[in-house]
Amino acid sequence: MTSTPDFLTDAPLAGELVGTDFEGWTEDLRAEFDAHSHDGHVGSRLLSENDRVRVWEIRLAPGERFHAHRHVLDYFWTAINAGRSRQHTSDGTTREVSYGAGETRHFTFGAGEYLLHDIENVGGGDLVFTTVEHVDSANPPLPL
Repeated sequence: MTSTPDFLTDAPLAGELVGTDFEGWTEDLRAEFDAHSHDGHVGSRLLSENDRVRVWEIRLAPGERFHAHRHVLDYFWTAINAGRSRQHTSDGTTREVSYGAGETRHFTFGAGEYLLHDIENVGGGDLVFTTVEHVDSANPPLPL
């Protein structure tokens, strides 16, 4: 019997919960989540890739948003500078998050687990992250 993938419900998601049950989601946002539901581009620029890791950068100007994307590999992100974001996740929640420079969070995924979310810079300055995915995780990497 094949199991269906599960949204990672115990992920250490940062931030203050500001909405549930898709509250405030536009039809365009819902359509984007459908269209990008298996998008493995977890950053705006792939900096490096080998058989062990993928290293990404996310750089967002104030008001800029990075589209929905799916994490299936174990990874961590580090905030390069302080800032604030708004994130929607595929379970219908919306969070607002404050980051300190150097803040780092680690995520681990079991077979079939994933995290599907977007990120929008709602702060006054650029928001920059480095994300490192571990290719040798429980799930195969998504194609790029």
